[in-house]
Amino acid sequence: MDKSMWSRERMATWKSGKGLALCLVVLSLLGGATWLFFIKGLYLLPEKMCEGTLERSVVTKVLPNARSVDNGSHSRGVGDNLSFSCYVTTSNDSSLSGEARVQSSSSEEWLKRYQENSGQKTVIRVSLGNIEALAQINSKSGTSSVYVPCTPPVVPEHNASEPYAVIGEARVDGSAEIGGGPLRQTLTDFAYRLTRHAYELAECKDAGAFPEELPRYKDN
Repeated sequence: MDKSMWSRERMATWKSGKGLALCLVVLSLLGGATWLFFIKGLYLLPEKMCEGTLERSVVTKVLPNARSVDNGSHSRGVGDNLSFSCYVTTSNDSSLSGEARVQSSSSEEWLKRYQENSGQKTVIRVSLGNIEALAQINSKSGTSSVYVPCTPPVVPEHNASEPYAVIGEARVDGSAEIGGGPLRQTLTDFAYRLTRHAYELAECKDAGAFPEELPRYKDN
């Protein structure tokens, strides 16, 4: 074989290999783009949402991948009428949401209400000082709530002798990526952050130091 023929074959082999490599790169990029198209909603969320009460890492931990997502928060009222809510909804009908509001309620009334509404679900509890939390046991869904005593700056005269509190609640609807103990703990942590934030917004008189986190449920 003369040198010219050998050079042509070598060039053809090199071009063939280069073309194959280019095709693999294009296929890889297309595959990545397709994957991103179906999950980009969650990963395009801001790192912190709802005035810092919810982080993107929590949402991606709880909710399944989705093509699109919506999120927001609302604050209404002041003092004894204050409420703060947060939500994340996805295109696959899953959502993570919660709210915290100032209410006239004792801890006994709060617990009784959840026990009566739990149906077949079992309610588990933790507490630290005068802060209490509960969760309803269910494999893939459920609700968690946090109770923190609060004395609003102004209380209606007809309720002047009644105990007040900030009560937070968090829930997941639709499909969830986690269940059982991990889901209950995540919802409780979210409800706790909402409750702390609403407590500050309401300017409760008996403000004290909040622990960084509540005790963990024993079933986790």
